[in-house]
Amino acid sequence: MNNPEPTGPGRVLHRQMTAHYPELPGKVAVVTGAARGMGAQFAAGLATRGVHVVAGDLDSAAMSATADELGAALAAESVADKPGRIAAYALDVTRAEDHEVLARRAIDEFGRIDFWINNAGIFPFAEVPDITPEQIRATLSVNVEGVLFGAQAAAAHMQPGSAIVNMASVSAVRVRKGRAAYCSSKAAVAHLTESLAVELGDRGIRVNAIAPGYIDTEMTRWIQDDAPALETALAAVPLHRIGSPEEVFGALLFLLSDSARYVTGHSLAVDGGSRHV
Repeated sequence: MNNPEPTGPGRVLHRQMTAHYPELPGKVAVVTGAARGMGAQFAAGLATRGVHVVAGDLDSAAMSATADELGAALAAESVADKPGRIAAYALDVTRAEDHEVLARRAIDEFGRIDFWINNAGIFPFAEVPDITPEQIRATLSVNVEGVLFGAQAAAAHMQPGSAIVNMASVSAVRVRKGRAAYCSSKAAVAHLTESLAVELGDRGIRVNAIAPGYIDTEMTRWIQDDAPALETALAAVPLHRIGSPEEVFGALLFLLSDSARYVTGHSLAVDGGSRHV
């Protein structure tokens, strides 16, 4: 799973995380939106550390292909712990019943659910006058309702000590032109995370969020390929570079681990400090 380290101004450092959490092998995680991007990174990284992963995505063919690819890579790698298995399923996060089906499959496949990562999301662009009713409904349905439905399904099957992690964004606290629908949805995710933490705390379930900034994914590739856009973006990042998926995964590992067992209701920014600029 190691990636090369690109060179050049603002380029991301792809180095595999060395943190090791011995309590993770044998645990079971559900990851939504896992066919590509950060979701696939999460699934691969967790399985490398011995966590069994139930991976769901709207694109069932891509999800199956990704699971097969990751499974083959894990079998070929030398890892400290016996790698976990990755089971792929179709999932429409806008349907509450799909989350419940995914939870049941996790129980049937692995006997438990320890972690649930609500990663699926969309990133629409439209200036305020051009946002259509269909766009705002779709954005809130995927980005917010998808998180709520996932948390509901997870909580129904989790035991005390389990953890839910949602994907928020630095956009929850920083406005970006043309992203009003997206920014408002991520602000809702951040606040929903706090509400879930309060209500599920009685069950011993922790709920946190990760708030990435500019990360080296398909979503930001256009910025990296446009020198003026990259310069503008990096001017708003105190560390003056784009982050790597591995660095977001490092935050996820911490939030799932026993090291964060007294952390709940928190949005952990992985943004190079851009939320302060």
